[in-house]
Amino acid sequence: MTDEEDFAALYEASVQEQPQKGRLKAGQRVEGRIVAIADDVVFVDIGMRVEAHLPKSAITNERGEVVVAIGDRIKATVADPGGRGAPQLRTSLGGGAIDSQELRLAFQSGTPVEGEFKTAVKAGLEVDLGGVRAFCPASQVDLAYVANLENFVGQKHFFKVLEIRDNGRSVVVSRKALLLEERERQAQSLLERLEVGAELDGIVQSLQPYGAFVDLGGVQGLVHVSEITHGRVGNPSDVLSVGESVRVKVLAIESAPSGPPRVSLSMKALTQAPAAAEPTEDKLEVLTATVTKIETFGILVDTPQGSGLVPNAELVIPRGSDPRRAYKPGDTMDVVMQRRDPSGRLRFSAKAVERVEEQQAFRSFASSKRKGGKDSLGSLGDLLKGIQVPDKKA
Repeated sequence: MTDEEDFAALYEASVQEQPQKGRLKAGQRVEGRIVAIADDVVFVDIGMRVEAHLPKSAITNERGEVVVAIGDRIKATVADPGGRGAPQLRTSLGGGAIDSQELRLAFQSGTPVEGEFKTAVKAGLEVDLGGVRAFCPASQVDLAYVANLENFVGQKHFFKVLEIRDNGRSVVVSRKALLLEERERQAQSLLERLEVGAELDGIVQSLQPYGAFVDLGGVQGLVHVSEITHGRVGNPSDVLSVGESVRVKVLAIESAPSGPPRVSLSMKALTQAPAAAEPTEDKLEVLTATVTKIETFGILVDTPQGSGLVPNAELVIPRGSDPRRAYKPGDTMDVVMQRRDPSGRLRFSAKAVERVEEQQAFRSFASSKRKGGKDSLGSLGDLLKGIQVPDKKA
C-alpha cells in the first residue's frame, strides 16, 4: 500500500469515526459560528464534519432585516441530526403548523415555541401552538401579576413547554420562563458594563421604610431614603409607587460573598438644584385634569399646570381596586397639585380635592364677613355692638 493509499484510508476512517464521536441528538442545544448566509439558509459551524443549516428567518427581524453577521456566534437546537447529511437547527419552533414530534423536541430542549393567546379561562389562558391547544397558567403569563388576562387575548408570543401529558392532548406552557431567561442575559450584560456614575432608568420593585429597591433590567439596586429627594422623606411610599419608572445614578457597586453585587443608587444626585417651591396649604388649587395613561402604580394626567402622576394611594377608589376599571384615557377628574418629585414631574391628589374645596369655601365665607362692615355679623365684636346693656341705676 502506497503512502497516498494509507493517507486516503486514514482520512476515510476519520470521517467515519467523527460523526460517531460527536453524534448529535434531536433536542440537543448547540453553539456555533455563522460562516455563511445564503438566500434561505444560514450555515453554522458547530464543530462537525459539515456545517449545520439554520433557516434564515431565525436571524431576521419583523422587517426581514438580518440582525447578525458572519463570524457571530449563535445558540440553537438540533431539530434533525441529519445522519450523513447536514444537521438542521432551529432557534424557535412554530409560526405555522406544529406536529407532536416538534412539540416533544421543544419540551426536551427548551426551544421556544411561537403561539397565540386565544381565550381567557379560569386561572389562565388558552394558547394556540400552531394547531396544538395548550394552557398557560395565570402565574406564567408575565413577570408580574396580571390583573386582567383579557388584555393578552390575540397577542402572539414565544413560550416554553413545561409539560406534555396524555400523548400531547394536555400541554402546559410558560411565557414567564422565557422572560426570566432574557432578564438573566440582560443582567449579565448590564453587570459587565455597570460602573459608578452611570445614569440609568429603572422600575421601582418594592418599598421599605429605609428605601426603594429599583430593577435596572435584571440587576436590582437600592435608593436609600436619604437619596430620594433633597428634602426630608418620612417614608419612601410618600414619594414613590411600586411599578413606577425612575431615573437613577449609580453611587457604589460592592461585591457580595454570594449572589449579585450590591448596587447603591441615588435619585437626588440627578437634580443638583433645589426642587421648585411646593404650593402652601392656603394656595392649593383644584385643577381639572385629563387622563392620558393608566399604569399599575397610578394615573398619568394633563392639567393647566403641567403633566404629572396621581398615585393609586391618592385616587378616590377602594383600596386594592384596579384603576383601569375606574378610569380610561380621555376621562376628566379634579385634582390638587401636591409637589414636584426629584425629576421635576408633578404629583397630584384626587383625595385632597374635598379638603381643599372646604378650605376655600371657609376662606371665602370669612373674607365676605370681614368686608361686611358694621352690619356684618362676621365677628363677636359686631354682635356685641348690637346689644344694649340696661342701666343699673335706672
